[in-house]
Amino acid sequence: MYAVWSSIFSIGKMTLEYSPPLFLTASRMLLAGVLLLAFITFKDRASFRLTVKQIFFVSLLALFSVYLTNALEFWSLQHLTAAKTCFIYSLGPFFSALLSYLHFGEKMNGRKWLGMLVGFAGFIPVLSVQKGAEELITSLSFLSWPELAMMGAAFCSVYGWILLRVIVKDTTVSPMMANGASMLLGGLFALTHSYLAESWAPLPVATASLGPFLQGTLIMTLISNILCYNLYGFLLKRFTATFLSFMGLLSPIFASLNSWIFLGEQPSAIIFVSTGIVSIGLWLIYSAELKQGYIHKQPQKPVLDSVISR
Repeated sequence: MYAVWSSIFSIGKMTLEYSPPLFLTASRMLLAGVLLLAFITFKDRASFRLTVKQIFFVSLLALFSVYLTNALEFWSLQHLTAAKTCFIYSLGPFFSALLSYLHFGEKMNGRKWLGMLVGFAGFIPVLSVQKGAEELITSLSFLSWPELAMMGAAFCSVYGWILLRVIVKDTTVSPMMANGASMLLGGLFALTHSYLAESWAPLPVATASLGPFLQGTLIMTLISNILCYNLYGFLLKRFTATFLSFMGLLSPIFASLNSWIFLGEQPSAIIFVSTGIVSIGLWLIYSAELKQGYIHKQPQKPVLDSVISR
């Protein structure tokens, strides 16, 4: 999932050349929300029957996971290097650990903290081979508005996944329904903000730029909103938000590999060394959460029984 999801940063960076961030967020989320809800309409119309409590949580999900996360992220991407963006997003596991403790009472023991430290130790060398790493090291003592906005995006993203886990575990709302409704509502939030803050004449996108803008928006929608958002919601049924958030530390490594495949940029050997170190940290966290009972191993069904059950 993260191998595919990591491509969104480069695609989004290119698409921002043709559209302001709020309108890009609105277009992408509205398109994804309409597609998901249209699919649910044909598959299971009963999913639209939401209680007041469910509507409340879906609205919070739209506010944090869709509107605030993407609006802050795309605005920051206009000003930050890829290395700095990845570094700031690495705050996600710390936010996740705190919010998971507040929402679910998940404890952080010594083994999990050790896993995080090992994972970050493996992640940091990747920054040294990313463009802009020198600027990153020398500017940590000063936080600009784009940096603060990216921190806010990381926090809102993690809180959104916490809310999604509450929805899929404690209510009868499916991950697809929760994502579709929140994307549509969050897209409307972003569209309203765009109309008030960005220049519409008659749209914030020039006529000559509509082609590449629509192409980039469609690709990001299919990859992130349709595939990865729903896969993340499915994985939250088995894994904790802390563990899945920490898995996101692999994104810069996958981003480097994607650049090698699609752009011909040769990755450094240090990337593969870092992958091994990060994997050790992931194993430490996984084993700790398995002992704590937060992750439950699923018994394997025979293939024939699995097919029949479907």
